[in-house]
Amino acid sequence: MRLPVIDPDDMTPRQREVAERISGRRGAVRGPFRVWLNSPELCDRVESLGAFLRFESSLPLRLRELSLLIAARHFDAQYSWNAHWEKAVAEGIPAEAVRAIAERREPEFGNEEDEVFYRFSVEILENHFVSEETFRRAHAIFGSRGLVDAVGSLGNFSMLGMCLNAFEVDLQADREPPFPDIRGYARVTE
Repeated sequence: MRLPVIDPDDMTPRQREVAERISGRRGAVRGPFRVWLNSPELCDRVESLGAFLRFESSLPLRLRELSLLIAARHFDAQYSWNAHWEKAVAEGIPAEAVRAIAERREPEFGNEEDEVFYRFSVEILENHFVSEETFRRAHAIFGSRGLVDAVGSLGNFSMLGMCLNAFEVDLQADREPPFPDIRGYARVTE
């Protein structure tokens, strides 16, 4: 990691308060939270938003996990990917679709809901806009609340990916690199 991990004995009272709440909710302060604690107010708010989006969003859990994978791949965030791809598969996202996303191939989900969610997510991340047809299909399936939660998830998980890569947070050396075109914190050039 590019920033030193803040020693608990050196934390300000506010950093300690936020760290204790994160540990209580998530078991430990790890990954991006070790970075965000440098700005305890941001850390507090990001953790609350992330907890809502991961655990309470109106989206089904499989789509919450899929949104994380889509954003993680968009930003080449290996830590996020490694922490969540198995959860996505356990929640019903086909393993082959997960592999396709990792390899930047078009995934096949086998159901319209997941395919429309994926298309909506990719359009907003890659094109910065969503086509009228994709929007209508997504709105018919997820409704207004679901689409707002989807955009919130993608935004939050995009910020997460940028944090992980900018500060080079733990690549989990015990895990196989998930993306064929990324090694360490660099794109593989051929």
